[in-house]
Amino acid sequence: MTTEDTNAPFEQLGQRIAPGSRLLRAWPLTGGVSAQMTALEVARTDGTTVKWVARSNNDVDAHGEYVVAGEFRLLRALQATALPVPTPIAYHPPGKIFDTPVLVLAYVEGAPQFAPADVGAFVRQLAAQLAQIHGLDVAALDLSFLPRQSGVVHTRLRARPAALDEAMSEGRIRDTLAAVWPLPPINPSALLHGDFWPGNVLCQEDQIAAVIDWEDAALGDPLADLANGRLEMLWAFGDEVMHSFTRAYAALMPGIDLRNLPYWDLSAALRPIGQFETWGLDAATVRTMRERHRGFVAQAFTTLSG
Repeated sequence: MTTEDTNAPFEQLGQRIAPGSRLLRAWPLTGGVSAQMTALEVARTDGTTVKWVARSNNDVDAHGEYVVAGEFRLLRALQATALPVPTPIAYHPPGKIFDTPVLVLAYVEGAPQFAPADVGAFVRQLAAQLAQIHGLDVAALDLSFLPRQSGVVHTRLRARPAALDEAMSEGRIRDTLAAVWPLPPINPSALLHGDFWPGNVLCQEDQIAAVIDWEDAALGDPLADLANGRLEMLWAFGDEVMHSFTRAYAALMPGIDLRNLPYWDLSAALRPIGQFETWGLDAATVRTMRERHRGFVAQAFTTLSG
């Protein structure tokens, strides 16, 4: 297949969005696990050039609707806020140009930061960014179309595999959460990113440029996002940085009740079980992540037993 054949669907996509435009180039973007991403450079009829990102993801939600359609709707709503998120350009359902639904976003210059010069400053930025997300007025934005995080966890608990990964304490995690689920709400419902980690934060010159990949967004207890972020900070930077991230977030969100954090930590720990080998990581990295995961789970159980 020639480059022209490969790019033909993106040429059609550009024509639908900006009639008369011309595709200058298309190139794949790396780093995505759940979606395929292609950067597009397009010349418009007014002589200007724009860059877009086309994301395709075939996942559907509990109602059979495509997740990327919900992400497009969410990003449109977030344009009215101060959150640094990509501008949504268009949503195209499957069957017209591509076999999968495609979300087109404005291209954001920047890249994920995995080796910041000042880890402490970077982690404080991440904590402040998460606090900003959780501080949004959900009712004013009319985000009722998003799923409830408690229901997402309930579905995950019901999908109990026949063979449990007991090396990762999967059975104990599931049994502990099933005994208390759904947790009584002790915090106001907030917008949750759903997968907040350094890989979903684009930076320019050590400053956050955009928070991307909102496909797992939901409404619910902000501790769900905090717990996921804690595990990701542990994986990326270690135990002390994880605790620094937690303290920085708690200082910015003094009204948040942290009592249920160990349960949400267990929920966050359950999510990647069985997935490590699908992420394309080297064996040494997977080994380290598994070890840190076990320590994370042990801390949660120790806190609950105290």
